[in-house]
Amino acid sequence: MSTTIVIMIDGLDPVYLDVCPAPRLEELAKAGSRLNVRGMMPSVTNVNNVSLVTGSYPESHGITSNYWLDRERGGEHYMESAKYIKTETMFQRAESMGMRTLLVTAKDKLRRLLSNGTTVSVSSEQPPDWVVNGVGTPPEIYSLEVNRWVLDAGLFILSQQHFDLAYLTTTDYAMHSHAPEEPESARHISLLDEGIGKLVDAFPEAQFLITADHGMSSKTRMLHLPDDLARAGIKARAIPIIKDQYTVHHSNLGGCIYIHLEGRTDNPDSALEVLRNIDGVEEALSREDAARRFKLMPERIGDIMALGAHDVVFGDPSEVTLPKKLRSHGSAYELDIPVIAYGHDLDIANFTENRSLGQYIIDHVLINPR
Repeated sequence: MSTTIVIMIDGLDPVYLDVCPAPRLEELAKAGSRLNVRGMMPSVTNVNNVSLVTGSYPESHGITSNYWLDRERGGEHYMESAKYIKTETMFQRAESMGMRTLLVTAKDKLRRLLSNGTTVSVSSEQPPDWVVNGVGTPPEIYSLEVNRWVLDAGLFILSQQHFDLAYLTTTDYAMHSHAPEEPESARHISLLDEGIGKLVDAFPEAQFLITADHGMSSKTRMLHLPDDLARAGIKARAIPIIKDQYTVHHSNLGGCIYIHLEGRTDNPDSALEVLRNIDGVEEALSREDAARRFKLMPERIGDIMALGAHDVVFGDPSEVTLPKKLRSHGSAYELDIPVIAYGHDLDIANFTENRSLGQYIIDHVLINPR
């Protein structure tokens, strides 16, 4: 039985493939197929990785951000535990069928979030000795080279044991730090391209699905919406949807934010009117409208969801200063992502979202393993 290998390149905006030389990926796309699809909102890592591995929308799987305020039980939490996922993952489905799965991540948060049901799970931040002995010590998480280590670790582990399904997922530090036209981006894409090429050469019978979770944009303005609401006599808290423990990437500044109103929340109209008149806020949606439009689990979002303009992020200036060259995501402007498919009988013509990839694996690959 051959292996299906999913490579999720964090933050791979399609522009990187258009600008940076990637001969092996171009070869795979030409021999197989390539198209651009849409990710999930908010356009952040946890939401989209879970949509990928479950083939479902956030309204079902429950991951609505990287970070959330649990108003029912109290407290703010990183959404980095599998306990938050409400639906079956492709790994759990494979496990129930007696199949073996591999997960290799750059960020350990994704190993913790996604690893239920996996046969083997490894992260670059906490690698087991046997992988380090085979691949080498992982580079720092804030480096261009760490993503190549993820691919090389996947290659090593797959060469040692058989797996029916492998999911290799990187980190987007390089994309946060460098625009597509910068030489560092060309070097980073080259590292990925060579690593993927080695996997293809080592496993010529495997099926390959290469995609991303979200895109990336340059950001030059920061808004703190609770201040604007306070001037209108409305008390509110803003919960950043991009927030995680990798603050060097993005300073916890993203292009979408959840607003929790204090006091009465059954009628957010006054707050919505204030927000909709702020330059840089493209849309402000009530909980119900946001959940309906973006297929979100309503109890895990704020009373209001605010979406920024292309150059806008949301943050508190008392906590963070807007970096001079910030690149980030989270808004509707970072939804476009590529999908490249290479291998026998892979058909992605009907894919419209990154979620389609997971649904395809669950409905076709795991049902009819080759």
